[in-house]
Amino acid sequence: MIKKTAIALLLSLPVLASAQSDTYLIVGKIEKPKEKSQIYLSIRNSKMQVLDSVDVKDGAFQFQGKVDGPTAVFLIYDHEHEGRKKNGAPSDALTIYVDKGQTTVHIADSIKNASVKGTAIQDQYSQYAQLLKTVNSEMNRVSAKFRNSTEEQQKDTTYSNALRNEYMKYANEKSALQENYAKNNPASYFSLQAIQDISYQDFDVVKLEGLYNKLTAEIKNTAAGQSFAQQIAAAKATTIGSSAPDFTQNDVNDKPVKLSDFKGKYVLLDFWASWCGPCRAENPNVVAAFQKYKDKNFTVLGVSLDQPGKKENWLQAIEKDQLTWTHVSDLQFWNNAAAKLYGIRSIPQNYLIGPDGKILASNLRGEELHRKLEELLK
Repeated sequence: MIKKTAIALLLSLPVLASAQSDTYLIVGKIEKPKEKSQIYLSIRNSKMQVLDSVDVKDGAFQFQGKVDGPTAVFLIYDHEHEGRKKNGAPSDALTIYVDKGQTTVHIADSIKNASVKGTAIQDQYSQYAQLLKTVNSEMNRVSAKFRNSTEEQQKDTTYSNALRNEYMKYANEKSALQENYAKNNPASYFSLQAIQDISYQDFDVVKLEGLYNKLTAEIKNTAAGQSFAQQIAAAKATTIGSSAPDFTQNDVNDKPVKLSDFKGKYVLLDFWASWCGPCRAENPNVVAAFQKYKDKNFTVLGVSLDQPGKKENWLQAIEKDQLTWTHVSDLQFWNNAAAKLYGIRSIPQNYLIGPDGKILASNLRGEELHRKLEELLK
């Protein structure tokens, strides 16, 4: 269960409060604020989900709270007190990193262009974010193009594959930058973040373990470092040639289904979710592969990482995307038991399993999936 942590507004407390060993303090100053400006703070990670807001008073604002190590904080500047969700995605926002100690945010006109000074973790983040600024911008541009496409365009595999290929071009460039950063900055917390990001695209356990082993003991011993070590162990259990770990989850009718029930067939074990844009973009490609090879001893088993209480979203996505194969889920979001068993850190992700139950390939997308199936099932 996600632990919710309150963050108190401490406008009346002295800055010395930040001296507490387990506390962070964000102190903000806005040069020319509007009369009813607000600042929102959001923290979302596996340990906590926090949303807080404060009114700007005399051009100043503060947030204080407790975090277990370096933590990403998302700040949104609501210039006119219109409400955080009035216009959808916030237009004026900034990500910073906090740890124990004080971080100062100085805003001249917009928070996205703010000057940030703080702890060593924020200095590291600024350097790392600047390294990836251009490539992230290009990836966001391609993602926005897909989101703004018509439903007909999104279901067109030629169109969606072209966008996917463009996106992957920039994703590969980003991974190369991150790999180089991790090699050259073993004592940086963001080297660990870089390795984790690389794993979202391709969990090459040999390469990732090599990069991880070069990190300093201090970085490895953080909560995030220890968690990633566990993911490496899970990945070793799902390498090519290994027997696919078996599991049981309920299908859409709440009846238990085992992965081993499909032994004797080629099975694409497909991890996805209704809320996952890249998954939905990939679905037409999986549908095309299923329709082409379903009569040649091939099937798909979909495992959804949909959230608790969101079964209807899952079912609607299955129907809308015409996913006519078996689907299972425990509706536990990133805590999905099968996903944790397979060390899943990002979706879409898949494993192609042979009739003998052994893993033949992983992370097959686009034309690569079709080429592999043609090789095996021609």
